[in-house]
Amino acid sequence: MKPHVILNAAMTLDGKIATRTGSSEISGKEDLIRVHKLRKDMDAIMVGINTLLADDPRLTVHKIEADPEDNPVRIVVDSKARTPLNFRILNNDAPTIIATTENTDPEKTEALEKKATVLKCGKDRVDLKSLMNELSKTGIKTLMLEGGSTLNYSMLENGLVDEVRVCVAPMIAGGSNAKTLVDGEGIDKMKDAVKLKLKKSYGLGEDLILEYDVI
Repeated sequence: MKPHVILNAAMTLDGKIATRTGSSEISGKEDLIRVHKLRKDMDAIMVGINTLLADDPRLTVHKIEADPEDNPVRIVVDSKARTPLNFRILNNDAPTIIATTENTDPEKTEALEKKATVLKCGKDRVDLKSLMNELSKTGIKTLMLEGGSTLNYSMLENGLVDEVRVCVAPMIAGGSNAKTLVDGEGIDKMKDAVKLKLKKSYGLGEDLILEYDVI
């Protein structure tokens, strides 16, 4: 069992989700509202540790009118328990789950357990399939994946993504070291690429929204 997973991201026309320096202000205001409406409908929202460290995100519903109970459960995939104790993800705005491993520093784990629920899935790296199973057991039926690119790849590689929704902004960033929507090791042959089926496309402000099912 696993939650229904929607990978959601904003990217430039050339597929970048941030510049080489980490600047990631891509979406227009209309898309930010779309994203927060989607967050409001989700049971949980998940990011990787690199995204957390780069952005210190709240991962709450705050761009639209919402009550505290509308906030999804916040999940961080953090194999080495590097989540800083003063980051906003550990505030009281919403419940937080830190997914880590059996081989993390016990002191770090104990400190995190005072502010969040800690799930140990795997020995050295978080076992994503195991994590999805554990999240499903807690009653999480829908999950929004907000990156970053490494976690996006790992989730797709493991066949754990059901939908992909992207906002394509009318800008080009370039940069061989700039983050793309999906990175990771990648595939050798195009025939092995993750296949998608377009189900919806529409303009939103100056942006283009594309919604796909993973097939």
